[in-house]
Amino acid sequence: MTEVQVVLDNKKIFLSALLVVHNEEKRIRDCLERVKFCDEIVVVLDRCTDGTKDIVLEYTDCLLEGGWPIEGDRRNAGNAACRGEWVLEIDADEHISPELAQEIRATVERAEADYYLIPVDNYIGSHLVRYGWGAQFGKSSASCLCRKGIKRWGRDRVHPSLYWKDGAKKGDKLKTRLLHYVDNNISDMIRRFDSYTTARAKDLIESGTIGTMRGNVRRIFSRFWRCYIRRKGYREGGYGFLIATFAALYPVVSHIKARYEAEQLLPDYKVK
Repeated sequence: MTEVQVVLDNKKIFLSALLVVHNEEKRIRDCLERVKFCDEIVVVLDRCTDGTKDIVLEYTDCLLEGGWPIEGDRRNAGNAACRGEWVLEIDADEHISPELAQEIRATVERAEADYYLIPVDNYIGSHLVRYGWGAQFGKSSASCLCRKGIKRWGRDRVHPSLYWKDGAKKGDKLKTRLLHYVDNNISDMIRRFDSYTTARAKDLIESGTIGTMRGNVRRIFSRFWRCYIRRKGYREGGYGFLIATFAALYPVVSHIKARYEAEQLLPDYKVK
């Protein structure tokens, strides 16, 4: 059962901050401190079993609690709960600097477009890794500042597709970067790769189309080239090489998991 708690008053809410989280007691406070410039904060607590809720309640009463196995579903539920004309969607491992907060406010107050991309600085531990991200293994920018009702997330477990309302106008990319503390170290990168490919394998199984080994192997080279050369991952040394490698292997490892581990990943699935 989903529980919705909202405090209603006569204040017009222009900008909502939306966080969708699962067991983030160690880092959610730092994120929440940096979105207090918004008019409301909405938090979706997805199957949280730690102290996340107690921390969130220090900042907002606008909570949704429940269980959403599909990432797109929980993000759509959070967006629907926001009362602002604009929604800033942010994750617990992301920080909004005072400079970015000021630019976000200025942007939505004079907005002529419906959504804006925010550039992202990704950190592995304390090391800034700016180049090479993309292809399902990181982001160099995010379309996380939108008018309410202008976007819908697809029904995927990880990296859901994004659908825009007909006629939605894209604005210029903001100048100030969002700080994303994506991994603590290389071991975290490996664990994230394993988690992402497992989730993707489940989506492939349910879709009924897992592709072919040959087709996914072909993609290895183009995806590595895109991340390591076109996106300049080579400038990041070993980090850039690993990012390009994980991005390149993502489709084929997901395919192999879907092919050989179907009954383990989805116990109700019957091999055809």
